[in-house]
Amino acid sequence: MNTYVTSHTTSTSTTPQGARATGLYALKPWFTRRLTVIVNAAVARRVSPDAFTAAGVVAAGAAGVAVAFGCWPLAAVFMVLRLAGANLDGAVARARGVSRPWGFVVNEIGDRTADLLAFGGLAVWAAQQRGPGLHWLSWPVLQVLVAALAATLPTFASLAAAGAGATRRNGGPLGKTERCLFVVLATAFPVIMPFLLGQLVNGSLITTVLRLRAAHRELKAQRASEPIADVVSITTPVTVPLQLTGAVA
Repeated sequence: MNTYVTSHTTSTSTTPQGARATGLYALKPWFTRRLTVIVNAAVARRVSPDAFTAAGVVAAGAAGVAVAFGCWPLAAVFMVLRLAGANLDGAVARARGVSRPWGFVVNEIGDRTADLLAFGGLAVWAAQQRGPGLHWLSWPVLQVLVAALAATLPTFASLAAAGAGATRRNGGPLGKTERCLFVVLATAFPVIMPFLLGQLVNGSLITTVLRLRAAHRELKAQRASEPIADVVSITTPVTVPLQLTGAVA
């Protein structure tokens, strides 16, 4: 659900012309080509794009469970499946010609739910880093919660800009793909979890600023290109009072 559209909308691209995809998101065209066989099979069997959105959320939930148990190889596999589901829903919708505005809503809800499930698993894993049992009131858990909150900011910025008429931007420097990678790395190397989460927060803030700045430029350019009416039509009669300054005979 990114630069070449991953939602089931009628749009064909979420990257403005002339813009270049950044971060791991630039690998999306390559990843999409790897999924061509699945797309063709789904089209032949008339599989709903929403099925892939749901599959991506389920995969994210499985990844969250794997993260909670510290099983990073399994978490990595499910994260890839989560990204595949996020990619396939839009690809299948376009291939079948069934893109629709509601697909954008389904796509966004699926993505946000998948993020919450992944960070939820990481919070459980972080709570185990201070000894036996679950230590919820610990610094690692707090860091995960702050990182999860910061990770929502780029999406909020993109959706707010899209609501104003700008392009729905995706990608990095720290987008969805990078978030999945950071979660897996924090699971595999808990000793550097604080550093990774700090970078996730910084990257999310930078990404938010970059998306807002790009959206501001785009909206400003749109406004500048709008035609300005030089003549104002008066559709209602206007009564002008007549003042008599001389004597009346």
